[in-house]
Amino acid sequence: MNGTADLLVLGAGIAGCAAALRAADLGASVTLVAKDALGASNTAWAQGGIIGLPPEEEGDSPDLLAADIEAAGAGLCRHEAVRLLAEEGPRLARSFLWERLGVSFDLGTDGTPDPTAEAAHSARRIYHAKDATGLAIQTALSEAVRTHPRIQVREDLCLVDLITSPHHCLSPVRVYEPIRVHGAYLFDPATGQVEGLLAKRTLLATGGLGYLYLHTTNPPSATGDGLAAAYRASARVVNCEYLQFHPTTLYVPGKPRTLLTEALRGEGARLVNRKGERFMTKYAPEQLELAPRDVVSRAIFQEMAASGEPCVFLDLAPVAAKLDLDAHFPTVMAACRAEDIDPHKQPIPVVPAAHYFCGGVLVDLDGRTSLPGLFAAGEVACTGLHGANRLASTSLLEGLVWGFRGAEAAVGELAAASAPDAADLAPWRMPEDPEETDPLLIDQDWGLIRSTLWNYAGIVRSGARLQRARADLHYLNHRLERFYHEASLSRELLELRSGIICARLILNAALQNPESRGCHYRVD
Repeated sequence: MNGTADLLVLGAGIAGCAAALRAADLGASVTLVAKDALGASNTAWAQGGIIGLPPEEEGDSPDLLAADIEAAGAGLCRHEAVRLLAEEGPRLARSFLWERLGVSFDLGTDGTPDPTAEAAHSARRIYHAKDATGLAIQTALSEAVRTHPRIQVREDLCLVDLITSPHHCLSPVRVYEPIRVHGAYLFDPATGQVEGLLAKRTLLATGGLGYLYLHTTNPPSATGDGLAAAYRASARVVNCEYLQFHPTTLYVPGKPRTLLTEALRGEGARLVNRKGERFMTKYAPEQLELAPRDVVSRAIFQEMAASGEPCVFLDLAPVAAKLDLDAHFPTVMAACRAEDIDPHKQPIPVVPAAHYFCGGVLVDLDGRTSLPGLFAAGEVACTGLHGANRLASTSLLEGLVWGFRGAEAAVGELAAASAPDAADLAPWRMPEDPEETDPLLIDQDWGLIRSTLWNYAGIVRSGARLQRARADLHYLNHRLERFYHEASLSRELLELRSGIICARLILNAALQNPESRGCHYRVD
């Protein structure tokens, strides 16, 4: 074993950094582990914004915010979680992100953050930093954790497994004890070695799994590592069928999708077909382009299916008539110009893409999982806030709120916690004569996973499609698990193992739920 900490935080996006900072402020020693370089999280990719306007301002209220979240969640939200976020979240975003960390939100004439509107919100309550809000937040968080004297930052380490008793104990009589988490095994690609890091409490903040889908707004690192590790450790996992698709990503054949922020539609952008006809009047005549994401995504899917076209278009003319596009949406404009698209002169081709995982490791209002010693926050966790579909700009706030609450609860348990006995925990053992991993085979397996989920467990699903997908991935899972135990470790192999586990979790949950609700839509 290679060290101990009061709190081990796995993941360095908004949830992980917020948890590390809060726990360190409360006096705990914290080790924060980042899969890539600090700052290269999914949080940094978020364009839209975060709910930050205190609810007593501008005619907003916790009741209005809670109603919007519940409406988007299609009747599956956990009411206590919704109320908690609606009452505590906006004030925390303002006091912690803006007042303490100095996140560079766009300011109004009064010198305070200037709120904007987003789809399915009944008030202008979204704080933003142009169209790169996540990057502004992540930059401030990364600087804060690097300079905190009680936080040790470890970068470029991959999660292999959670260290649990009795699973990893040398003493056979420990088998009678309840499962408890004591830290994690971490793989260093630079050395090819695995180290065990022990902790009195562990908090998962490893993000989502969007890379499992062929079309996604997520970075390639979003492979569900934390969810898979928690599942292997026997933590309770729920709502895996609810995978939200973002309606508008830049469509360029043969290239990765680029998110086009929801704030564009919040400011008046319209969805049109190739003929220039506005089609949301047929699918959501009252909310139009500001309908919940699942409604807009299915509308685009149906419009594409009916026309045979590979995409629809987002017309920014209404936005350009009142705003300077380059000043307000520089990220979007740069992405379009890179493809020789001028939104001032032509609509932008768009398609939906996998965006946000609404399920995850089940946690309570303080971030506790079903396993003692393990907490979770952010996209890897399921607080119940999102229900069957996420309201725009709630994810960053959820990560912040539960990062804080998880850290506070974990630190509150430290006085009664004892460090695990390292002598009773097994060191990591590599295969004696490991097989070499072939990058071509890994790419092929990823191609099968991503295309299978996109085609059979995407925006529109059916029992027959899901059964086919489960059968196709069953043998792959068996083969990969055997290979994992016989091969030399690599980041690519670890991510692939996580990916197949999470893909099967999605498929099994979708098959078991015959009811169309939120972003889980079955034609049968």
